[in-house]
Amino acid sequence: MELRQLEYFVAVAEERNFTRAAERVHISQSGVSAQIRRLEHELGAELFDRSTRTATLTVAGKAALGPARAALAAAGTVGQAVGEVTDLIRGRLTVGMVIGCTVTPLFDALAAFHRAHPGVEISLLEDNSDRLVEGVRTGAVDLALIGTATATPDGLDALTIVSERLVVAVPAGHPLAEQGRRVALRDLTAHPVVCMPPGTGLRAVFDRACAAQGVHPVIALQASSADAIADLAARGLGVAVLSESMAADHRDRLTARTIDDVETPALLALIWRRTPGPALRELLVHNRKAFG
Repeated sequence: MELRQLEYFVAVAEERNFTRAAERVHISQSGVSAQIRRLEHELGAELFDRSTRTATLTVAGKAALGPARAALAAAGTVGQAVGEVTDLIRGRLTVGMVIGCTVTPLFDALAAFHRAHPGVEISLLEDNSDRLVEGVRTGAVDLALIGTATATPDGLDALTIVSERLVVAVPAGHPLAEQGRRVALRDLTAHPVVCMPPGTGLRAVFDRACAAQGVHPVIALQASSADAIADLAARGLGVAVLSESMAADHRDRLTARTIDDVETPALLALIWRRTPGPALRELLVHNRKAFG
């Protein structure tokens, strides 16, 4: 008894027609009929009543259908189990990371995964958040660390790593740096702004807040790196729009003020497709440990 014979038997039973079953399993009708005959000979009983144009199960056929389906399912499980092991031995993962963002726990997770599964090839690429989201959706990227204005992009799963308010960061002596001053989004219209480019999560939060309030700040300069934005602001070329932790890294030369009326946080999140393969599932375990 062969698995292909059981596959053909189940196909005929479900299609109730030898021709349609042959099309389903991609062989000729005569090939299906011959294999079913061999199976019947081995079992010592006819499985189908062939007296009409419809292939109807006999009593023996009805008794055999359930076990045949179970045998095929079991064979599929064996293949899946071997495939998962193989994927963790010789697999490949592409991990994306938003430009200008160094997050040590991500690197820790990659290192721990590599030690556990050295046969899995890991490639790391940088891009803006919008393109990384699209890469994950198409399958070109397996896992990506992105900046985003929404907790979970449509159709994907996500793990939020950081959730922070937007701040404006300015050098000492700047009007927005006055002690105790509260800063509103509209205050930024009096100054050139330095911020991240479109396609980044922080810029998405900023643009949406401006649109909601009808505010039109002048974007004087754009940079993908928080360090570059801070450097430009420190030299008086504009007020920097950053997240709280980004600005905190430059507290020695910039004063940060929370933008009071922008309550939507900028998020940093890991994203992946909802049906991860074995290697990605293992990498996600290491990421959850690394990020605590």
